[in-house]
Amino acid sequence: MLIDQISVFVENKQGRLADVMKVLHDSGIDIRAMTIADTTDFGIMRLIVDDTEKAIAALKSDGCTAAVTKVIAFTIPDVSGSLYKVMDIINDNGINIDYLYSVMGKTAGRADIVIRVEDNDQAIKVLTDNGIQLISGDELCRG
Repeated sequence: MLIDQISVFVENKQGRLADVMKVLHDSGIDIRAMTIADTTDFGIMRLIVDDTEKAIAALKSDGCTAAVTKVIAFTIPDVSGSLYKVMDIINDNGINIDYLYSVMGKTAGRADIVIRVEDNDQAIKVLTDNGIQLISGDELCRG
């Protein structure tokens, strides 16, 4: 199960993040997951939203550079060692993780994780073969 993730290049200056959030808000976009990695001059904001096409159109009309990437999301018990077990399985199967971020959930005892890997099909097979529950973008943080 693959999820569309939007990557937006955001200039690293005061107010720019608020500007991007306003564009999404004014377009009625619900953000399901978000992370930002920054450098000196710009940041890369990664988002999973309820309507990818509408969000991309709104961002581009505002002059943002945005692209869609396929990612995988899964849920694990929110207990010590759960993420390690999944990372160990992925590593044992020779899958490289480009990046990972967790998503704050609304369900007690549950942690949702988003990963970007080199080979989505292989990662999906390995995760499902090992009983890891994949989730859709709609299920992120929804319980």
